[in-house]
Amino acid sequence: MDIIVRLDVMMALHKMKGRDLAAQIGITEQNLSLLKSGKVKGIRFETLAKLCEALECQPGDLLEAVPRDVAG
Repeated sequence: MDIIVRLDVMMALHKMKGRDLAAQIGITEQNLSLLKSGKVKGIRFETLAKLCEALECQPGDLLEAVPRDVAG
């Protein structure tokens, strides 16, 4: 299984810019960008909780597990 990050989708639904979201949850724009692209090995639950609060969503709205051959 691979984990696909759907952060960009949730940001678009809430019409939120990366700069604004990063400032709101207390991380750098660069780290938010890495998270959006899926180029991270992990995420702190604290950061995930802040993202969910800011985007009014559940963790499953931000992360999706897909079979490896489907993820590309």
